[in-house]
Amino acid sequence: MWVTDPGFSHVLLVRHRWRGWVPPGGKVETGETPREAASRELLEETGVSGRLLPLPAAACVRSYRSDWSPTLGLSYVAIIDRSLRLGGEAGQPSAWIPLEDDWQSVFPEDCDRIRRHVRQLSRAHAVSAR
Repeated sequence: MWVTDPGFSHVLLVRHRWRGWVPPGGKVETGETPREAASRELLEETGVSGRLLPLPAAACVRSYRSDWSPTLGLSYVAIIDRSLRLGGEAGQPSAWIPLEDDWQSVFPEDCDRIRRHVRQLSRAHAVSAR
């Protein structure tokens, strides 16, 4: 899940044990759609929920562990108020990170991909608000 605030100035990330700061996410369980899995993982990992935008923002194929086969990943987006209280899983804190800050992650390319998408969302919302 790529989660931003209504001001498009922050992203919601989770501090994973060895991956560093990453967007909330996980695998699709049996009987679940990818959208349902994204919503569930967001709630489990951050303690907040939100309406997902209609289409995934990105798709990628990567190995999340060296002993796993590559996996297709879909990134859905939600816009959530930063005033909501964060929770989530023990030992894996979630936090709102300023969009312009660099965050340490095993997937460093995600920083720029998320920034570009949030900026695009911001421009689209500015146009639609006119």
